[in-house]
Amino acid sequence: MIQSLMMTNAFIFLNGQFPSCKNFYDNLNIDSNHLFCADGGAKKALELNYIPKEVWGDFDSLDSNSLDMLKSNNVIIKTFNRDKDFTDGELLISYVSSLNYDKIYVVGGFGGRIDHTLTNINLIFKYSNLIFLDQLEKLFLVTPNFIINKNKNKRISFICFSDMVKNLTLDGFLYPLKNHTLHRGDSTCLSNIITEDTASINFTEGKLIGVLSLD
Repeated sequence: MIQSLMMTNAFIFLNGQFPSCKNFYDNLNIDSNHLFCADGGAKKALELNYIPKEVWGDFDSLDSNSLDMLKSNNVIIKTFNRDKDFTDGELLISYVSSLNYDKIYVVGGFGGRIDHTLTNINLIFKYSNLIFLDQLEKLFLVTPNFIINKNKNKRISFICFSDMVKNLTLDGFLYPLKNHTLHRGDSTCLSNIITEDTASINFTEGKLIGVLSLD
């Protein structure tokens, strides 16, 4: 089973804000067999006519009608006590990560409480194949020798999540860099533009997140 999932993408719906545009979901080509939801994210899945494979949570954000519909469709439901060490989202992300999916796309990870949003963003450094999506942007971990293909003319920003990112080099961008030290809080790498079909990012030390515009 693990082998069959190696190049398959998973989707996780959390309980944050969801894009309102139907085309956003159509473009994702979500397969319900690889859709997992945390608590209230399941309600959004049902509203979009997706029947998820599994739903995890303490179910403080899911109404009884939605829960009954999930049960009637034989959805796997894993219930947790509200008094736990991890959020519903992280428990689910940890589980899905163990299934060896190629990429895990998370929708509904932003919006609502700022503490949840910041916690979700930091999960990128714990589960490196996470990609957070909303209607306008894609947020992902950037590692040394990182390549971005087929996004020419797209806007992108790079944000430092450590004290500094050392020897940052950007090739294939409107504003290139060579062995630059990017400090936490610097705005140097906001709103760059990809100018080549293949663009590269390299650095020797630090934690870096990329935010790619989808419009």
